[in-house]
Amino acid sequence: MTEISCASIVTAFDDQTIGSKVVHTDRFLTYLTQAIESTNFEDQKIPGQALVNLPTEAHTTVSAGVGKHTQDPSDYVVRLYRGKVSLFLQRELAEPVDSLSVVIYTKEAYLEDPDVKGDAKEVFRIQLKAPTHVLVAVLASAGPPSPLSPGRLVHNLAGGNNEAEIWTADEIRETARESLDYYGEWGTVAD
Repeated sequence: MTEISCASIVTAFDDQTIGSKVVHTDRFLTYLTQAIESTNFEDQKIPGQALVNLPTEAHTTVSAGVGKHTQDPSDYVVRLYRGKVSLFLQRELAEPVDSLSVVIYTKEAYLEDPDVKGDAKEVFRIQLKAPTHVLVAVLASAGPPSPLSPGRLVHNLAGGNNEAEIWTADEIRETARESLDYYGEWGTVAD
């Protein structure tokens, strides 16, 4: 039976959050469970780590995490996010969801993630809950699918993700180009 826990960094279910937000939890979890059960986690680039697309019907269960940048300062809010104060578009400016995917790890793969291995509290929390899978990210995108943000890209390259260790120089350059192009037009929203 599929048992899902959220990674400690997942805020998509919070009343006030930054980025993608789940607005209909029960329906979202139904789609998520179906997606997990139809995914072969061993047949991934990094076994146990999967980026899974949810069906179009699931789009109404979330608010997109992005909107288009504007030149109006009143369209932005200041928020503390991952230890840094930053500007975000107001949630009302989130564009309609065009794609919805999730990052899901098996429990074993999650416990081997470099960011998790060094966090004894998170390791204990996950071992105590004993899920089969851990939801690491909800990615509700508008427009083209969003690439890694520049900050997450650098974090991953600095050892924050096992997959980044196997990227080629060309893959890194392409990912960086996609990130710069996307985030020049699109901005993250917040409540």
